[in-house]
Amino acid sequence: MSTRIVVVGGGTAGARLAQRLPVTLLGEEPHAPYNRLLLADVLAGRYGPEVIALPEAREPSRLGVRAVRIDRAARTVECADGSLVPYDRLVLATGSAPVLPPLRGLRGAELPSGVHPFRTLDDCLALRGLVAPGVRAVVIGGGLLGVSAARALSALGAEVVLTQQGERLMERQLDEHSSALLRTHMEELGVEVHTECRVSGLRQRDGAVTAVELADGFVLDARVVVLACGVRPRVALAREAGLDVRTGVVVDDELRTSDPYIHAIGDCAEHDGKVYGLAGPALDQADVLADLLRTADAPGTAGLPRYTGTRALTRLTLGAAADALDLAAFGETTPAPGDDVVQLTDATRRAYRKVVVRGDRLVGGVLLGDLAAVGTLARAWEGDEALPDAPLLHLLTHDGGS
Repeated sequence: MSTRIVVVGGGTAGARLAQRLPVTLLGEEPHAPYNRLLLADVLAGRYGPEVIALPEAREPSRLGVRAVRIDRAARTVECADGSLVPYDRLVLATGSAPVLPPLRGLRGAELPSGVHPFRTLDDCLALRGLVAPGVRAVVIGGGLLGVSAARALSALGAEVVLTQQGERLMERQLDEHSSALLRTHMEELGVEVHTECRVSGLRQRDGAVTAVELADGFVLDARVVVLACGVRPRVALAREAGLDVRTGVVVDDELRTSDPYIHAIGDCAEHDGKVYGLAGPALDQADVLADLLRTADAPGTAGLPRYTGTRALTRLTLGAAADALDLAAFGETTPAPGDDVVQLTDATRRAYRKVVVRGDRLVGGVLLGDLAAVGTLARAWEGDEALPDAPLLHLLTHDGGS
């Protein structure tokens, strides 16, 4: 391939593209690309950082290099070290950045000692260095990331408090019943859970955090605070280059931006009005773009690949061995009027399974504690095909009714 392809970003999407094509990858982090889904396992001490490394790129990557400007006319990327990297095709895989909540005691991006987001391997290693048995840790945010962080800190022996502003944990993925089961699981592990709880500020002494203030005036002592308040696409580079940006960098079915020589994939990309922020869609987009870039230069190529979206399933394992909890969720877990719902609860095994069916289509589901049926359910949902003419209860059997 003679086309010079430059990829900005060494996360899931950028690393996948670099595995499939000869590209120049510019990675801001000094570490080789790694699997972010396993950061909680590194924090908990189950894996070393080397275990979560992703497969190597086809060409050597430039790590610890931050792209600061795109010159679209000259087709170059300017880096913070002053170097210019020319491209024929540029791929933005800049990912997402943690949301820093507007709390008293936070000044922009400058965080007090002991306060960390939970997004990168450096965040993870810094937290490992702070946490020891008995240390008071407060996790702000009860979504998937916050729950994972709280479970990992608890495994290290910390006294963990998990605060969630919403009514329940992981409210974007789980229904009321499965979220209640998750809360019980966390509390049995020693995590103190507070929902409908708004954090208003941080207290600090000599530049180090000492406590978390709640809106109701209650104060939680803390030596470690983890900010898990969500993420937003990193689009500054694209916006400053004049590309079309809404929530993410807008792309078409060829994952092309408003500049025909620039593509975007992964957490920073917005396709058909949607920013996924999940590993599955990032990998799908990278694979489609790899095929597209590989065939684009071939004469007479017809039927170029297209990205038409991803139906993404969220899957998470909390803990290890006997005290682990598996959960999976997909689609619409809250039924609309007229939907059929099938639920099975096994109190002895602490298992919960639920699917939502609309007409002859599976539109969502949640499984907690027993994922034996998840493969069959995921295939039925991802394929968006008519369900077999069988009792709906069969969807929740271990073989999915097959």
